[in-house]
Amino acid sequence: MTYTTAMASPLGQLLLSGDGENITGLWLEGQKYYAAALPAKTEPSDTLPLFSRAKVWLERYFDGQRPAVSELPLNPAGSEFRQGVWRILCEIPYGAVMSYGAIAAQMTKQTGRPASARAVGGAVGHNPISIVIPCHRVVGASGGLTGYAGGIDRKQWLLKLEGAA
Repeated sequence: MTYTTAMASPLGQLLLSGDGENITGLWLEGQKYYAAALPAKTEPSDTLPLFSRAKVWLERYFDGQRPAVSELPLNPAGSEFRQGVWRILCEIPYGAVMSYGAIAAQMTKQTGRPASARAVGGAVGHNPISIVIPCHRVVGASGGLTGYAGGIDRKQWLLKLEGAA
């Protein structure tokens, strides 16, 4: 069963999903691919302990603290390639950014198979657990802010909160 809950945030309403043990989704209202990973049948649950943990994590994050990604059990659905990209995103520290090309180079090194910045962009754009898996920390080759499923204004807000230059 997939459970869902909503949460107000400084960026607007958030929708969380989970399987009871792991967070499987976190979307900002109005973002591209909103709730794309949700199955047709879900069960609303505002009392699931998993969601309580996630909400506390998010409250700490929005208060300017720096909770570790590893504090939450995550299980995003995606291909092996996307899973690899999302693991790299989780390693980008607060206040830092990484380019699509640098992630592609790291994926190539890890897998021994060539990876393109475009393929990385697809994986980043389809990240089903926004904020916690920090896809907002990915920038273009020149360091410029490029697309973000939640919108460039939200990306700027998140990076500023984290102290990125």
